[in-house]
Amino acid sequence: MKSKGGTGSAQSIQVSNMLMLITRGRVGYIGLLGRPQTREFGSLVVYISLSSPFQIQVGNGEWERAEMFVVAPDTPHRITTSDRVIGVLLIEPETIDLGKLPQWLQPSTHASQCLPGLERVREAFRLLRNKEVDIARVKEDFDRFFLGQELAPRKLDARMMTIVERINQDPCGLIGAEECAKMVGLSFSRFLHLFKEDVGTTFRSFRAWKRARSFLWYVNTASSLTDIALDIGYPDSSHFSHTVRRYWGLTPKDILAGSRRLAVINHSNAPVSLT
Repeated sequence: MKSKGGTGSAQSIQVSNMLMLITRGRVGYIGLLGRPQTREFGSLVVYISLSSPFQIQVGNGEWERAEMFVVAPDTPHRITTSDRVIGVLLIEPETIDLGKLPQWLQPSTHASQCLPGLERVREAFRLLRNKEVDIARVKEDFDRFFLGQELAPRKLDARMMTIVERINQDPCGLIGAEECAKMVGLSFSRFLHLFKEDVGTTFRSFRAWKRARSFLWYVNTASSLTDIALDIGYPDSSHFSHTVRRYWGLTPKDILAGSRRLAVINHSNAPVSLT
């Protein structure tokens, strides 16, 4: 992976009005929503309004007015807001026991379900947006900062954990299921079955989402779409653009345009950009 630049201190910075904090298992985003079509992230998604309620539709359900809403992984949905910015958390499902989430953080069946956690999460976003924050502390204790508690981890088979960690360390790599099966001493079919059973999604879907998620490292850079696509392992910009539209409901071009003043802080570095 190429270095994305940026040399400021990660310990304590004055954040810009729009910010994305990326760790291996979490993303915290406060920024523009745009006008997405149907989107479908591979993570648990938490949307929170910072002012006016937003409108959200999950699957083919009715549009609902909400101030906070949780969408399950791999679930098609649409969202619109009249506000300039919105708060979003992405929580990788292989890192948490979904069944042990607090009720307000379970995938929402109705907007009122989230009310117990609303002000806590909203206040965390306000602190990020408006005040000096200890980024190092937030990165190290992400869940407590945003959610007020540590989330119970998912218990994975040691062999599946090996593969999950391998992909998370190099999400742009080209490792395939057959190679992974050999790494952990399983037959191809047994590996695929155990991976889905343990991780909660297919190996192919997991790898595809992790690759697509790595696009977030580039959203405020000056790189061309072709360069970004090749950097994160896509054969060409067309395949890359199709994948981004599937997950985000927006074109890569629109995402880059909306991220020009976004501060991106990744899990291993100082801010990529603060301008």
